Amino acid sequence: MYPKEYIQFLAHFHGDRDYFECHEVLEEYWKKTDSKNKSSIWVGLILLAVSTYHHRRNNYKGAQRTLKKAFKVFDTQAGWLKKLGLDQQLLYDLLKERLSKIEKEETYNSFDLPICDSILLEMCGEYCEQEGFLWGKASDFTKRSLIHRHKLRDRTSVIDERRKSLKIRKGRE
Repeated sequence: MYPKEYIQFLAHFHGDRDYFECHEVLEEYWKKTDSKNKSSIWVGLILLAVSTYHHRRNNYKGAQRTLKKAFKVFDTQAGWLKKLGLDQQLLYDLLKERLSKIEKEETYNSFDLPICDSILLEMCGEYCEQEGFLWGKASDFTKRSLIHRHKLRDRTSVIDERRKSLKIRKGRE
């Protein structure tokens, strides 16, 4: 019914509040299913997670820029929101409120997406339980590894991939 990556995204978003992992999980899925489409619903959700990650780190410009991009995607993919068990109007209201907080440089606080499908909620709850997350728990600001994950991660594979791509491009020139 729902892709497992989407369940994982929601579980991380609402459970351990690991927005970086939300991005990672859905980016992999997007690359496998719709990678050429920059206005894919998956890109909108990725941008939402990235915006939230930036907001929690007090990067207001990054949060604002990515949330505005997410809005544009959601506008073009509005039909998908319902298919994904989200209440479109409540989501728009929530994101407008988030954007206002970001523009005023107000401190981040955890929030939940308006999921309107009880089966989806149950699936997410089960995944959280399996992974040891507590659904709806607020962000733990003492977890440096969660807040600054992009700075602390191992980027070896990313760097290797870029080197390979560069060699291929230079070979074509």
